[in-house]
Amino acid sequence: MTAAPVWIDTHVHLDAAEFAGDVLAVVERARHAGVRCGVIPAIGRANFLAVQSLAHRFGWPYALGIHPLYVGAAADGDLPALRAAVEAALPDPLFVAIGEIGLDFFVADADRERQTTFYQAQLRLAREFDLPVLLHVRKSQDALLAGLRRAGFGTPGAAAGIAHAFNGSPQQAQAFVDLGFALGFGGTMTFERARNIRRLAAEVPDAVPVLETDAPDIPPVWLYRTRAERVASAAGIPPNSPAELPRIAGSLAELRGWTLERTAAQTTANALRAVPRLAAALDARPMPPPG
Repeated sequence: MTAAPVWIDTHVHLDAAEFAGDVLAVVERARHAGVRCGVIPAIGRANFLAVQSLAHRFGWPYALGIHPLYVGAAADGDLPALRAAVEAALPDPLFVAIGEIGLDFFVADADRERQTTFYQAQLRLAREFDLPVLLHVRKSQDALLAGLRRAGFGTPGAAAGIAHAFNGSPQQAQAFVDLGFALGFGGTMTFERARNIRRLAAEVPDAVPVLETDAPDIPPVWLYRTRAERVASAAGIPPNSPAELPRIAGSLAELRGWTLERTAAQTTANALRAVPRLAAALDARPMPPPG
């Protein structure tokens, strides 16, 4: 009998309010679906401990960083606090990256200058400790690339990371790939109208795509509801969760002409290349069988 595919969700906000009170069930559903683990990124100093606690509760890897949309509320002292937290976490096999960091130029009133200050500081921190980064990319591809080059990413043998929820041009995608990055594909890829993302998912080199849910955000097409439908639903709409990853993976498999088994093996290998500490994290606490 052929073993069922095993998946890695490279980006899931397990500490999100949508999962409060239900997080054990969320993880169990993911495990029953064949998801071995999900990488839990921090978004700011206030949730460093929550992320670490969940990681150790379930044996899932985590990242520490300050999200670009949260830098407006961050204090200048949060960067030294992040550095201290990273230093303290280095011996922890479940700690795998700096993230979620980056730039978000989609939000009109976001403070770009402050975002850039925090982004560059966190890139320097990642380079200092040779850690990969989990990058938030929204209408900011070229600025992100410029920062990565200034910080020295792309050096042979140096850690790179993942461009999360990537949606740029083929030329921008290649630029991230040239710096050693994997590209994250998730729920948006399941929409037929997302032609650019689907084309990228189909055409990037085999060693590039990794899978993610960004749960509870970025729902796949089968969970998506318009705002009117959400308001009208008395029962509520279930949030995106890591249990949806195998079905999301089916979209990638279809786009690339892969079997599910090859998709699982290739995206796992890609994740381990992009985030090298993931290997130790998986060895630290293997997934228990569904009970």
